[in-house]
Amino acid sequence: MTYIKNVETLEELKKVYKKLALKLHPDCGGSDEQMAQLNNEYDELFSRLKNTHKNKDGETYTKETAETPEQFKAILHQLFSLKMDGVIIEIVGTFIWLTGNTKPYKNEIKALKFRYSPKKYARYKAPSYYKKRSKKNYDMNTIRGMYGSQKMKSEKEERAEKTYLEG
Repeated sequence: MTYIKNVETLEELKKVYKKLALKLHPDCGGSDEQMAQLNNEYDELFSRLKNTHKNKDGETYTKETAETPEQFKAILHQLFSLKMDGVIIEIVGTFIWLTGNTKPYKNEIKALKFRYSPKKYARYKAPSYYKKRSKKNYDMNTIRGMYGSQKMKSEKEERAEKTYLEG
């Protein structure tokens, strides 16, 4: 594997893929060849790890899923191509959350079948196999703590952070 290394679960694979896709996607400064290689690695690892998950206690378990690697890649590709200013894309477990100023992009996000969570003021996309079984309502920080989180930074945020670290 050239790009994706040291992943043990489907959740970890999705986080690593999203981070690398942000760097290697042609709309974000990468090339078609790099993105094709990354997609091939993702497909191969997805088939091996598609039933391997981690629960909120960090224990690994297996569960059948009908999800395909193409579904997740397609959603991220579409989100990248929207170039939404003021919107934070975050992978939390197997969910994709959109926070920030999503209102101007409401119709595009809705077309991607994201749902709105009024208690969290955020839009989310759950895996097709997901079914809520608990009546408990957790805030975003609790969910991030249970399942891990990775936020995608905008180009402005990355430049500001780089400037701060260099200065």
